[in-house]
Amino acid sequence: MRTLGYYAIALQTQALGASESDLGGNVLEWIAQSTPLSKVVLLILVLLSIASWAVFLNKLWQFRRLERQTSSFLDVFRRSTKFSEVQSVCRSLTHSPLVGVFQAGYAELNTQLRQGDSTANPGGRPSAAGGRPTLRSFDALDRALLRASAVEANKLEHRVDLLATTASISPFIGLFGTVMGIVTAFRDISVTGSTNLSVVAPGIAEALIATAAGLAAAIPAVYFYNKVTTKVKLYLSTIEDFSLEFLSIAERNFT
Repeated sequence: MRTLGYYAIALQTQALGASESDLGGNVLEWIAQSTPLSKVVLLILVLLSIASWAVFLNKLWQFRRLERQTSSFLDVFRRSTKFSEVQSVCRSLTHSPLVGVFQAGYAELNTQLRQGDSTANPGGRPSAAGGRPTLRSFDALDRALLRASAVEANKLEHRVDLLATTASISPFIGLFGTVMGIVTAFRDISVTGSTNLSVVAPGIAEALIATAAGLAAAIPAVYFYNKVTTKVKLYLSTIEDFSLEFLSIAERNFT
């Protein structure tokens, strides 16, 4: 009995492998024999899927590099006693969004201190002794940081809209291909005058391939979009916290 059971399992496995092989061959044949419109729909879905994967992988690489450089920048910023010391390392950490925000605030701070007191040392945080430089407009510094934060936010969100677009329109493109495929299948039925399953099934199966392709493009894109937007929100929060920290230092030392 055990031997017969092994034979039965082997035969079922062989039959399943053969059916899967036939199905794969049939799918390729259906695509090759499909209408030009169906091929265009499938091509669009393939391109959208490739684009979403490319954007996601690029963002992953960008975020990993950003995390390393942001960690290094914050370490230098919080250990330094002068803004000029932080400025000296900015060239090597250009991929961190905090660098752009810092440089905008540092430039505005320098401009105001030069205008307000020619004897001040704008490159550093002044000590209590000696003349104390003061900011001419704290609001102007705040606006400079806000502008720089908006620029960095746009960089982080670059091409994220492609993920949202792929996730939202791919199922509809696939559905459009399916509807047109079914219309073609019914037209063939009217031409042949036969409702035999062997006549109907290939056209319906060909039409449903578009829906499957649309879902295959949309489902990963939804995951990619949620993953990337969560990361972007985290980095935007980090930028906001850094801007507030920069403002606190400026207010404590220059007002």
